[in-house]
Amino acid sequence: MDPVVATLGILALAVVAFISNRIPLGVVAIGVSLALYFTGVLTLPESLAGFGDPTVIFIASLFIVSDSLDSTGVTAWAGQKVIAHAGRRRTLLLIVVCLLVAVLTALISVNGAVAALLPLVVVVAARAGIASSQLLLPLAFAAHAGSMLALTGTPVNIIVSDLAAENGGRAFGFFEFGLVGIPLVVGTVLTMLVLGKTLLPHRSATTMPPDLRLLASALRSQYGVTADTGSLLGAGRGITEVVVPPRSALIGLHVFAGMTTPSGDLVILGARRGEDHLDGADVTLRAGDALLLQGAWEDLARHTIGRDVLAVDSTEDLRRGVPLGRGWVRAVVILAVMVVLLATGAVPAAVAALIAAAALVVTRTVSVAQAYRSVSWTTVVLIAGMIPLSTAFTTTGTADIVADWLLGFVGGFGPHIALLTICLLTILLGQMVSNTATVLIMAPIAVSVAVSLGTSVQPFMMALAVAGAASFLTPVATPANLMVMEPGDYRFGDYWKLGLPLAALFLLVATWLVPLIWPF
Repeated sequence: MDPVVATLGILALAVVAFISNRIPLGVVAIGVSLALYFTGVLTLPESLAGFGDPTVIFIASLFIVSDSLDSTGVTAWAGQKVIAHAGRRRTLLLIVVCLLVAVLTALISVNGAVAALLPLVVVVAARAGIASSQLLLPLAFAAHAGSMLALTGTPVNIIVSDLAAENGGRAFGFFEFGLVGIPLVVGTVLTMLVLGKTLLPHRSATTMPPDLRLLASALRSQYGVTADTGSLLGAGRGITEVVVPPRSALIGLHVFAGMTTPSGDLVILGARRGEDHLDGADVTLRAGDALLLQGAWEDLARHTIGRDVLAVDSTEDLRRGVPLGRGWVRAVVILAVMVVLLATGAVPAAVAALIAAAALVVTRTVSVAQAYRSVSWTTVVLIAGMIPLSTAFTTTGTADIVADWLLGFVGGFGPHIALLTICLLTILLGQMVSNTATVLIMAPIAVSVAVSLGTSVQPFMMALAVAGAASFLTPVATPANLMVMEPGDYRFGDYWKLGLPLAALFLLVATWLVPLIWPF
């Protein structure tokens, strides 16, 4: 089979699979790599090269760094401090939420920042008497804008920076993205202030994530605990509620308030049976009884998994709600060192991120198991599997053919029109396919167009990153969009109403502002 035909056919099948949403993203990406091998487009090492690519290693390491900030309570502290000063006014809350998630996204990732702030924003919206749908979609959309503030904001930034350096240009500086990122964040916030109240629905979440202080206060009352809330929760110690399931080894155990558990690590603060807390000095546990336990967070996590008890709320989730928990200083210092290494270019980006991830594990800021869990393996596999398709576009000449076809239509109108066409295609494709996969597909075409026109590759790569971040029109465009769908009670059609003017803003920045800063 002709390599060009095979490459385009594999691309078409991948797009259909992505749009159908019936096949897991990772399976599609692996299928792309295997298809390139079996059709003879690439050799086996070339088909699997994405799994050892420095970009993939860098992104995987960033997930660990991101999780360390969340698990040590840094994000909870920052969110609570900033939002606490915003009061109950919708305008001020919207500005604070958008700016907070934008800055946080620049340091960790779009998905990490939205996931970290989502529970907090839902609680804040409820306390302020504002429909959660008025704040959650702005949370996701502002995160996309914030991803353009720094190199670490999104995998796409890393990809275009590497491609620029590999194709006659240079790598972008760590904060160089901020030259377009700051106008995008400002424009996004202004758009949502002007149009958000009208274009966003007014619906509230059916369920709310637990507010740790309120939860602790409620548990004190329900279990008859006299200790104050502050003494129950802290950086090192916490509480959790568990239920005794059928066939538990604890059934028949005699317990009383103040005793330690059989392991000696936890203290039983109280017990409940049905709606009543058990005040007796000696209670014999039955299936269905609930216990309130206190101890070190590590002990709570270790002893609330398994067959003997069922945790009502995940201990790990509860611990993340404690501002500035154990290890937060180490997490912040390691993050700062990584940012300095990335900003100065002292070591390659992948090396800087690996050093940070390893330091977090060695200093026990995150455990080995936590480090593995924190990595979004779907994202890693998706990028690793799609990189070979980008390689195939270049090596088979497919990118040149598509670029020639594109130039046949718009080449006579100059590089601005060519750039506009590429960005439009990127934005449209990015609403149905992962923006990372979209940029990997479009990047070789953009490089070929730049070479054919005899222009610099820099504006094409930066514009591609901006267009790739314009994932506003559908909930399936990015995981962040999907995260806010259920808690905000959004419908599929809610996204494009506010997303369309934002997409137009990003297109304007990509095709007008970018060439002014990085000339053709």
